[in-house]
Amino acid sequence: MKNDRLRFRYTGIEVTDLDRSLRFYQGLGFREIYRGTMGHGGVWVHLRLLGQVTRLELNWYPRGNRFRRPYRHGSELDHLGFRVEDPETWARRARKLGGKVVARVNEPHEWLTYVADPDGIWLEFIGDASKRPRSPRRR
Repeated sequence: MKNDRLRFRYTGIEVTDLDRSLRFYQGLGFREIYRGTMGHGGVWVHLRLLGQVTRLELNWYPRGNRFRRPYRHGSELDHLGFRVEDPETWARRARKLGGKVVARVNEPHEWLTYVADPDGIWLEFIGDASKRPRSPRRR
């Protein structure tokens, strides 16, 4: 095990409507790279942003599947973080795709905007505080 390293590959999230979630994440720039069906009937789709190795896995389970459980908005996953130039631009883009701005935080060194995707999973858009407008846009 001397050369065995832990490598983060993807974050898997359960989605309630695969097509809606694909439209949302593809609208943010993700591209589908792999898709498969699980032996128990679920469907998984791996997405990746251009030039990046880390993946996002969307998991959908049909009614009656032993892995499908009552969905509690945002309780299964805290958030996904993305470094961006302008968090508000990305928040507007996500909102047009069905997301909802849930919080804005102005830290001394970071400019943060949180958006909930259509299933309530939070995305954190992280920008450099030195590039933040003097009056952060509120919409």
